[in-house]
Amino acid sequence: MTAPTTGHAPHPYIGGRTAVLRALADWRAGLPGAPRVVVLTGSPGSGRSHLLTGFLMLCDPEFRGRLPLADLDPSTVPPELPAPAVPSAAGLTAAQLGWLIAEHYGVRAARVEEVYAALGALGRTETVVVPDVDRAGPVRTAGEPARVVREVLKPLAAIAAVRLLADVPRDLAVELADGLPTGTVQVIDLDEPQWADPYGLVLQADALLNPSSGAPEPPFASDPSARRALAEAIGRRAGSSPLTVQLAVRSILTRPGDGAPYDVTLLPSSVGQALDLHARHLGADPQTLRQLLAPLALAEGDGLPIDLWIRLVNALAGKDMSEALATSGALAGPFVESLRPVGDGGARTLLRLLHPAIGDEIRAGLPNVRAAQTQIAMTLLEAVPDQDWSRADPYVRDHIAGHTLEAGLLPQLLTDPGLFVHADPVTLRAAIEAVPADRLGAPARAYLRTAPLLTRAQAPATLRAALLETAFVEDGLSEYADAVHDRLGLDLPWRTLWSLAVPGISDVAFGSLPGHEGAGTPVAVLTVPAHTPGARAVGGASGSAMLVHGLIRPDDLGETGSGIDPAQILRPSEDERRAAGLRLSRGADYLRVWDEAGEKVVTTLLSDTPFTAAALSPDGILLVTTEHGAKALRIRPTASGTPS
Repeated sequence: MTAPTTGHAPHPYIGGRTAVLRALADWRAGLPGAPRVVVLTGSPGSGRSHLLTGFLMLCDPEFRGRLPLADLDPSTVPPELPAPAVPSAAGLTAAQLGWLIAEHYGVRAARVEEVYAALGALGRTETVVVPDVDRAGPVRTAGEPARVVREVLKPLAAIAAVRLLADVPRDLAVELADGLPTGTVQVIDLDEPQWADPYGLVLQADALLNPSSGAPEPPFASDPSARRALAEAIGRRAGSSPLTVQLAVRSILTRPGDGAPYDVTLLPSSVGQALDLHARHLGADPQTLRQLLAPLALAEGDGLPIDLWIRLVNALAGKDMSEALATSGALAGPFVESLRPVGDGGARTLLRLLHPAIGDEIRAGLPNVRAAQTQIAMTLLEAVPDQDWSRADPYVRDHIAGHTLEAGLLPQLLTDPGLFVHADPVTLRAAIEAVPADRLGAPARAYLRTAPLLTRAQAPATLRAALLETAFVEDGLSEYADAVHDRLGLDLPWRTLWSLAVPGISDVAFGSLPGHEGAGTPVAVLTVPAHTPGARAVGGASGSAMLVHGLIRPDDLGETGSGIDPAQILRPSEDERRAAGLRLSRGADYLRVWDEAGEKVVTTLLSDTPFTAAALSPDGILLVTTEHGAKALRIRPTASGTPS
């Protein structure tokens, strides 16, 4: 295999892909006849992400100055233009990706669906590059890549003023291109012969084998001719897969011995062959290697903590794998990478597969993925200390929902208030939304209704617990509200006393009904539309009525206080109002309770619909209403850990 005769240097990061780079450069320049939308696709491991990264280097005004542009094929170098927007879909829901695009362009919209129309109305052409669609979503099996294509990429592609480049899985590429006018879209499938780059695979293998790039230095690697011969053999066998090249080289460099470490007839032509050949070269059973990698192939998020990986290897294998684990470095090493998560002080090391395509291969070889996920879920539950989710490993707490989703067991898990409170709300919400609604119980429905507040506020555990406690009361799940108070050990900022589903409340006030022995009964007085059941009409032509409700307990006045004359109600005196130890401020969908001096926020109440009225009693009971009804919360001024 010989080098092209163009005389131009290859892209220093990509090492080839000239045909694709020409097509992308034409798209970026907006040349006559060039498509407005380019869909980059290919099989897992075909190098889409690597290629897109290299192309974006040429599109970034600052980075392209570090590249040897004069040495590259001019037809592969896009013109110098402002950098395009590059909102990565990795880990994001379709809605999050839409809001990320809105934030980049300063687009204001009430709903994410309105973002795209507003973007089209800006009156200028915008260039958007969306990588990593295959990695969309906080839960791997929840189908988020398809939603990103349907809810984000198709609306973007339909905007005449948007030039779009997206990296998508092959099974979604046709769907994205479907319906666009002829000539508008080009699908580049990296596995098709016209986009193949056999010479680039050789360059990749040679660079990975070269000691100057950090590779170990066995005799063949320091001899350029021997290294080149091996690189060409690897490239020929790998077909169109850069990942297979990478795994072949990593396997070779892991093996012991001083002689030539390969037989060209045994070089891999696929990811599966790379796994099995590597194990055999080390004298191991290929099944043992797959058992070591199975937990990583089924993992969620960024990777598995090492101690959990060990537990899951044993659980999935159904036997003690200590011997294989003790010598797993050389066996599993070419297929695994470790990382230290940002934000935890480097206290934990996570393991993950080098590429998702390795996980696809492992999963395809499992006899029953659902059964494997069930075993993982059971093992993770056993790892929760005393079933206290506040003490669970972050991986267990945040990702058990993803495992139980694929196992078909998630609805059974959604009865524990501790999980609702302590799990990452973005991840848990995505998993629950993937379950058919008719399989969800009342607690899960209450959580799903509240989840937008939890994710919007990025609420810590205490505020999550407080918002969920209120949601449980609103949905008649008093036992769950009590469990939040009594079992979780959190210092909540309020206790929800009651919730009343009466629409159209326009005002609220406090008062008391005189008692026979001097002690009055505190009440809430709600201004409601006329003919509201249980309400009593008031004078005038306003068409409103008064509904009286027990302030502390809903049953203080019978059913709803029907028949009570509002004139009987005693209102707080001015002295009582001035003596109140708390103050209230209000926005459209939030309320803040302040201390008496108005210097410190005691707590914040959020709502998914605007507040229509609010009042704070002298003894710290908050009455609030929305278009859906009213609720009363007893504020605890000494509560801690509630943000402003």
